[in-house]
Amino acid sequence: MYIEHQPVLADRPRPLLVEPALESLLNQSMLRVDVVAELHHCGSWFMDEPRYACGLFHLVGAGECLVESTVLTEALHLEAGDLIVLPHGDPHRLCAADGSDTSSTSLICGELHFSSHTQHPLSHALPTCFVVRAAQADQVFRRLSAMMVDVVNSGMAGRQVLLNKLADTLFTLAVCDYANRNTDHRGLFAALTDTRICKVLQAVHENPGRPWTMQSMASLACMSRSAFAERFAQLMKMPPMQYVTQWRVSVAERLLRDRQLSVASIADQLGYSSEAAFRRLFKRVSGICPGRIRAGREVRTLN
Repeated sequence: MYIEHQPVLADRPRPLLVEPALESLLNQSMLRVDVVAELHHCGSWFMDEPRYACGLFHLVGAGECLVESTVLTEALHLEAGDLIVLPHGDPHRLCAADGSDTSSTSLICGELHFSSHTQHPLSHALPTCFVVRAAQADQVFRRLSAMMVDVVNSGMAGRQVLLNKLADTLFTLAVCDYANRNTDHRGLFAALTDTRICKVLQAVHENPGRPWTMQSMASLACMSRSAFAERFAQLMKMPPMQYVTQWRVSVAERLLRDRQLSVASIADQLGYSSEAAFRRLFKRVSGICPGRIRAGREVRTLN
């Protein structure tokens, strides 16, 4: 599914109030954004990108280009400041725009790593491709993208670290922009349009160790257990308690990389009665032992 942003009319209500629930997810998500290439092209050029095991993005720093892919109904024309995101790493081609002059086109290219051994709710909810147009983006987005271009051109020391941090923020803005500009949602973004389910998601994201039950979540949503279970599964495509478990494992994976935290303390923080129970559940859900995450020897799964 490809999503092209449309201008938001002044009298059109924003479809989502996503800030609290989406922010709570992004704040704890195992997401890493890396800038991997700074490319400059003149005249006629093209580059084929195969399928990747991670998400990809391209920010046009200067000039213009075309993007072609089997996931697109037609080629996209991108101009300076435009950002294209392919969250699932679908193969695509970038090439010189037809009829454009031979002035330089520059691209800042990067990768999105949802480094979790369970399916990350954000990865599942994003379409195969979406674009943020500089002409339609807000001032913060335009300033941030311009800053990335300035850092690339500066040649300053430590620019790779700075670019990665800026790219992480730019992707966060892009996700929020996508959530607020489009109404054809699925998974997480569909759930965020329901204020009752959204309230539960925010609470689970912020307090994964709380002793969640179907009844406690339904009460928080001010719904009956049966109505809540049906609505949650309809929107999130999984039962509520399964989502809680998967989210806990995602958070645990992040916490396990902190060597100052013992496995026992992580288990207690996430609401498990014993370290042994936590280890069994973590391996059952993720397919890998907590010790391998801690030792950095896991085979990374990129959703």
